[in-house]
Amino acid sequence: MTAGPETATIKIVPLPGKTVGHIGLGAMGRPIAQNFVASGQSTVVFDADPASQERFLDGHTGIRGAAGPADFADCDVVVLVLPTSDIVDSVVLSDDGLLKHLRPGSTIIDMGSSIPTRTQALAAAAAEKGIAVVDAPVSGGVARARQAALAVMVGGDAAAVDSVVPLLKATGSEVIHVGPVGSGHAAKALNNLMAANNVLIAAEALLVGRKFGIDPATLLGVLNASSGRNQATETKFEKFVLSRSFDSGFAARLMRKDIGIALDLAHDQEISPLLGEAVGRLWNAAVDELDPAADQTDVVRYLEELHHVSLGDPADH
Repeated sequence: MTAGPETATIKIVPLPGKTVGHIGLGAMGRPIAQNFVASGQSTVVFDADPASQERFLDGHTGIRGAAGPADFADCDVVVLVLPTSDIVDSVVLSDDGLLKHLRPGSTIIDMGSSIPTRTQALAAAAAEKGIAVVDAPVSGGVARARQAALAVMVGGDAAAVDSVVPLLKATGSEVIHVGPVGSGHAAKALNNLMAANNVLIAAEALLVGRKFGIDPATLLGVLNASSGRNQATETKFEKFVLSRSFDSGFAARLMRKDIGIALDLAHDQEISPLLGEAVGRLWNAAVDELDPAADQTDVVRYLEELHHVSLGDPADH
């Protein structure tokens, strides 16, 4: 019996009949945009670095490149993956920003790590133009972005969020509606405060163990089989610290920014987080000493130098 032809995979476009703009093709923005394109979504892309934009366009057919905000006028949704609230505000609120060009009924999705109160202010300004703002920062890093397996924490009006969830699911395996606009950015900052703490406390435990004579890989195995395990011990330390690659794909300075956002949020709520502030002080001290391009896991190198012990080969200490 002759086998019949294989059944073709049916591609389900997240937002059929709509055009999505995407601004920001950096370490995280690029794979997120790739996921949108791979889903068959009609997409327009832009990056402040023309070379980055050109490389993306060269690798993907059937999408358009933009020269500036005016080229997003026909977009129903515009996704921003930008590093700071200052840059977001410049892209959206400047004299020739997105609010000047987008039509009423469109939606802006901020997938970066922005300041929650500024996201709320941005949403208020956009609402005056009939434009919705949804904040949808992500967790999982570049590796999970490439796998379309990010955790997406979403803030915004329920109707606006529901309208873009199919698009967010094209890049995220978990999409969680946290609350009103700004809530996603608040959740992301608080998550990263905890993630930074996990890196620091795991490093200190392993450094103490090394000084006592316990092999770091062995102690890491103990931690991951016990109640001390966390995402840093389960992922970051074996892949990026014990391997000495220090290349998780997330900059230490960006983690410092997120820690600051979380601490400012706590102070706004009249809470002084004792442990959180200690994390902030230590992370600040490390970033001040490290190269500006240092990875978040390079903070462990700072601790190694501080305590005169290395988690690398025994000959290193």
